Amino acid sequence: MVASAHPLGSLVGVNVLQQGGSAMDAAVAMAAVHNVVNPAMIGIGGDTFLLYYSAKEGRVIGLNASGRSAHAATIAEYRSRGYESAPVNGPLAVTVPGALDGWARALASHGTMSLGDILEPAIRYAEGGVPVNLDLVDYYEHARARAVTDFPNFIATYFVNGRPPGLGEILVQKNLAETFRTIARDGSGALYQGVIGEKIIAALGDFRGLMTMRDLADHTSEWVEPIATEYRGLAVHEFPPNSQGIALLEQLNILEGFDLASMARESPARIHLQVEAAWLAFRDLEACVTDPQRARIPVEKMLGKTHARELREGIKPERASTGVTRRSGLGENTAYFAVVDHDGNVASFTGSLRNPFGSGVVAGDTGILLHNRGRDFSLDPANVNRLEPHKRPRHTLNPVIVTKDGRPYLAIGCVGGHQQTQALQQVLVNHLDDRLGIQEAIEAPRWALTEDGTLHVERELQSAIPGLEARGHRVVVGQTNFGGCHAVMIDPVTLALFGGSEPRLCGAAIGY
Repeated sequence: MVASAHPLGSLVGVNVLQQGGSAMDAAVAMAAVHNVVNPAMIGIGGDTFLLYYSAKEGRVIGLNASGRSAHAATIAEYRSRGYESAPVNGPLAVTVPGALDGWARALASHGTMSLGDILEPAIRYAEGGVPVNLDLVDYYEHARARAVTDFPNFIATYFVNGRPPGLGEILVQKNLAETFRTIARDGSGALYQGVIGEKIIAALGDFRGLMTMRDLADHTSEWVEPIATEYRGLAVHEFPPNSQGIALLEQLNILEGFDLASMARESPARIHLQVEAAWLAFRDLEACVTDPQRARIPVEKMLGKTHARELREGIKPERASTGVTRRSGLGENTAYFAVVDHDGNVASFTGSLRNPFGSGVVAGDTGILLHNRGRDFSLDPANVNRLEPHKRPRHTLNPVIVTKDGRPYLAIGCVGGHQQTQALQQVLVNHLDDRLGIQEAIEAPRWALTEDGTLHVERELQSAIPGLEARGHRVVVGQTNFGGCHAVMIDPVTLALFGGSEPRLCGAAIGY
């Protein structure tokens, strides 16, 4: 079974599994197809984080395929160009795109098919064209509002007849198809040491970018040990820093001490506790999390039950916290896939361009859109996540695998920047505390905290607003994204598979 944010991506994933491919084969094939069917969300110009349960090894492993800043990137250089904060668009927002190296390494370690075979469906869709869906229409509006459509090659690559395509119009990406053919023939080195990389550097150089071929050649994805905590008798495995995944585990540790199941799911009292847990976790995230190769991150303390108890005891049931802020805005541009194969391998896979259509920079005639993950650096020298040469920024991507007695139980993830851990917290509580089925848990109404301290709620939660406002929360209805979750659950007794797909997106869960 697979679950993703686009039916064609899910269909290709199932086709790969039916051909005998592994969960890793299917996940990478889905990533390549999503690069085509929703190029605003994911692509080889961005990053990838992956958790994988290997049935053969009986353990969860992680692959960090996020890129670093240029060797020449410094706070002084950015400030000399007039920036007070990291730019959102353009070449200085670009870090090395790590996704393709991650795809290749993932297949080399746990795939059964060649990269060329995996890319074939994406090549076919890119060359023949795909219909634009509602999600992509919305992303075009975001792109125009951020002026990323002003960059050369953007209109030629992503517009139809000189304008943003409407619902159902066919988007053809022949340049991307040719790039995928080059990669299928020459491997990922075509980007990191070859002609594709040279075109990326040339495109960035046209706008005084700092990245060089050395930056691309120096990129390496890394296998990492996941972090985990226990919640309601299950082990929740998350991605370690530089991911924000530790914030989800902190939230669960805090909430573990409350009898949430005895409280009405949509009551202001329960929502308040869940919101406070999120604020406290975000405070730790802002203070501590960055590239672990550049700072000592107190992961053990942050995950400790003692720390969670201290945070929990500071929550006031009738009063919202104040003075807790986050400096990074909500990102919306991510794709997530959950895959379970016939051998019991599980892939929990997240890829991203950061914001809709990333930096706006399309690399020459490659069809590759470069992400803007570098916007997440701080230009404050005192900030733990400050910009430095050859450094990974704090990352929003955080795929999850939940195990029961050491065996995989749930692969789940979410899109939506800093809403990811908040939405995952809510879905997991709905499922594990309230015993909702995984699809019902995903569909339940949500809230979302934005970086300015506003609590946004979906319309179905309007009855809770007076109680939340009485506690000091500033509440509005809607006006933000509420995340997009997809999941595959494995029944621990029968091994039956249950898929969950986000109704707020145009996705699908498909099994056979």
